[in-house]
Amino acid sequence: MEMLTLWSTLGFLFAAYAVIANDSVQTLGTWMASNNERFNYKTLWAAASAVLLVTLWYGWTVNGGDISYGRLNKIPWQEVQWYHAAAPAILVFLTRVGVPVSTSFLVLSVFASTFVLEKMLMKSIMGYGVAAAFAYAIWFAITKYAGHWFDETRPVSEDNKKYWRIAQWFATGGLWWTWLSHDMANIAVFLPRIVPVDLMIMISAVFVAGLFFMFRERGGKIQQIVLEKHNTRYVRSATLIDLFYWLCLFVFKEVNDIPMSTTWVFVGLLAGRELAMATYFGKKKSKSVFPLVAKDFGKMMVGLGASVALVLLVHYVINPV
Repeated sequence: MEMLTLWSTLGFLFAAYAVIANDSVQTLGTWMASNNERFNYKTLWAAASAVLLVTLWYGWTVNGGDISYGRLNKIPWQEVQWYHAAAPAILVFLTRVGVPVSTSFLVLSVFASTFVLEKMLMKSIMGYGVAAAFAYAIWFAITKYAGHWFDETRPVSEDNKKYWRIAQWFATGGLWWTWLSHDMANIAVFLPRIVPVDLMIMISAVFVAGLFFMFRERGGKIQQIVLEKHNTRYVRSATLIDLFYWLCLFVFKEVNDIPMSTTWVFVGLLAGRELAMATYFGKKKSKSVFPLVAKDFGKMMVGLGASVALVLLVHYVINPV
């Protein structure tokens, strides 16, 4: 751990907290919302921690000590400076006030060239659009053709609840794995590209402790974005959200090794879902949905604006090349 400097250590700790508290709610939020009353938060924390540790150590093993799963191939290592550490510090503040910021933009932008940032932005915009369109089509079809069967107010037998819960845990586990193997780069950028084993042990402890804090807070203020959506506390809705988010994220992760904003994909998915149900149920529902979708999109723009301002400040004022 001698390779860690003051700024890289601070940057890592800020980034780890922000990624766990801000971004992980995307993947674990619906799972928490639909399981909080059934399971103690410590049980949920233990399950999520197990997947996290397997993902972290598997990536470290198969990639020769690189925990970023190749997401930093276009962002070469550079010595961490104070302005690099400032990016996740800003992210921590925005997380505490409930703004769903893209950690990929805000953290990686100060390390990446403007060319890579442009590629990240284009991939994220595409992710938002594809996720929204995909979710709109899927949930409109579900609402129209299977609404009578999928009505969350209908009683569900204990056997069916058991099968749905098993399916949900499987879908959430796959989503959590996929998301971690993508967003780990937002933390790994502050670390040596080849992480020694003693540093891996420290990283694992920080992640598990951060998850514990997040589960104890029931997701914090960012969780409100999940809770205010239609039926997200029900196991059937939560299962489908996690399943389709997993599919979207997996496809985009495999397209290339350019990092993207998973936040944009998640918010796009929820927006498409809400708009599909609003379309089906008519104008009364639409009046409440459009402000909700616009509010989430506006929060994303706040994060994007902060990211762009920060990268311009670094590349053209603080450290011009």
